[in-house]
Amino acid sequence: MSTLPPDARSPGKAPWSLPAWLSSSTPPSRRRLARARQPAAQRALTILAGLVILIVVGALVLWMPISSTRAQGLAFHQALFTTVSAVTGTGLSIITPSTDLSLFGQIVLMALMQIGGLGFVMTAIIIFRLLGRRVTLAERLTLRDSLGLTNTRDLVKLSLLVLLGIMIIELVGALLLWMLWAGRFPFWTAGYYALFHAVAAFTNAGFDLFSGSPFVPDGPPQDIPTLMVVGALIFLGSIGLPVVSDILQWRRRRRLSLHSRVTLWTSGGLIAFGAIAFFIGEMGPDSRFATAPRLDLLAGSIYFSVATRSAGLVLHPSYVNLSQANIIVASVLMFVGASPSGMGGGITTSTLAVQLLSVWNYARGRNNLRAGRRVIPEEALRKASIVITTSFLINFLVTWLLLLTQEATFQEALFESVSAFGTVGFSLGLTGRLDLFGQALLMLLMFWGRLGALTIIVALAQPRLPERVGYPEESILL
Repeated sequence: MSTLPPDARSPGKAPWSLPAWLSSSTPPSRRRLARARQPAAQRALTILAGLVILIVVGALVLWMPISSTRAQGLAFHQALFTTVSAVTGTGLSIITPSTDLSLFGQIVLMALMQIGGLGFVMTAIIIFRLLGRRVTLAERLTLRDSLGLTNTRDLVKLSLLVLLGIMIIELVGALLLWMLWAGRFPFWTAGYYALFHAVAAFTNAGFDLFSGSPFVPDGPPQDIPTLMVVGALIFLGSIGLPVVSDILQWRRRRRLSLHSRVTLWTSGGLIAFGAIAFFIGEMGPDSRFATAPRLDLLAGSIYFSVATRSAGLVLHPSYVNLSQANIIVASVLMFVGASPSGMGGGITTSTLAVQLLSVWNYARGRNNLRAGRRVIPEEALRKASIVITTSFLINFLVTWLLLLTQEATFQEALFESVSAFGTVGFSLGLTGRLDLFGQALLMLLMFWGRLGALTIIVALAQPRLPERVGYPEESILL
């Protein structure tokens, strides 16, 4: 008598079946998710490769004798460091642009600042279209998120409008500065200075042409109108183009998105905190600002608070001789940095806002992460925690390595590290004393500060494989 196979004895089961690892239930979805990871990784690598190519080309151009006033030109490591600082929108420098770079070199530096500032907003789209490459849906989704949009339509048209808007903002700022500086410098020199510093301010790069310039024997302009114009350009560049676009559409929409409201409230709070702290900290008799009129000190305090989070554009020599209390304040502001899709670095204002909202909602006994009458997804809190943790660790590592390898105090090493990470450009004088290893550390940190948060978000946005095994929960002490 023949016997049935074991599977056939059970009613309702097929006489034979594929092994579980070949079945079409869960594994194919795992394979599809694994394949879906590849485009996201390729997009991140494309951005990284593009930035590296831009840095290499820029360094080679600045390395050419035509770019320098020196007979032998810049050393390659000087050209490389300057290019990394410009492309990442930092402004830390081991040269003096006004004296070490020729007019051609200064124009190249300005172009690098502009391209670096626009890089994460629209350069990828424009390059793809110029090369005749079709923007895929996956790339449109990534670009949509980076631009803060709700759909993927008309991205090329939007990129051109964004470019036009940026040009208008910078030109208006340059014209205002030109009018303010026309009586201080020769007419065309004032116009050139105005354009250079308008680009440096809006792209949140801290380079200036005042240090060492024969046209500025008394230092850079420090009048209140100049501080207001430059501060406004820095602020508009730091809050991100989605917020600027939201504000411009206020008359038609009569509302701001949650992202815009959170960004504006957080940025305003940080500016107020920094201005008050700076004003109080520099009122002492030993301060370099002790003899300054109170109105000038207040304007300088507001400007300092704005510039410290993203630009680092020094318009007062005494900014490098801050009180001990304000060095701590500046370090905190630089660590936070600018807003998402802005021209600066740091952990971003949104990351800080999500963490503060988490504390506030927990203290109120709420289960959800609420902001007004909206609930923020819990995933945002996880991403914010990862960004803060990795940012703290990278700054700790670089500070530790600087202390081991350089002649620097803890204060100098920490300040320079955070300044590079936040792509700010403020310095206590350590950058100019670094050897090649120290310069390499800061270049890597500037690169990370400009790309780190974006890279982490792209990695977290990848599809995750479904959990095939569940485990019991167990609490730990906190």
